[in-house]
Amino acid sequence: MSTVTPESKPPGGIDALVTDEATLARRYVRITGRHNGIVAFEFSVGWPDMSVELALPEESFNAFCLKNKVEFLTEAVGTKLGDHHDEH
Repeated sequence: MSTVTPESKPPGGIDALVTDEATLARRYVRITGRHNGIVAFEFSVGWPDMSVELALPEESFNAFCLKNKVEFLTEAVGTKLGDHHDEH
């Protein structure tokens, strides 16, 4: 996998982000709720401020987290990111 260097990246936009293997290997989860055995959460790869919302039964959620070796984001991080980040 090649790394985008400051000299080779175009200015602005998503292509300007450095996407090295270490960044892309990081997985983040922020739990947003639990109801009737279902865990609602945000999952992101590389950047915690770009996420998708998912919901899984507790057992499946635990397996998902183990398989992806996730880092759990705290409530403080969630507050900083806000409830409306990157919604389009």
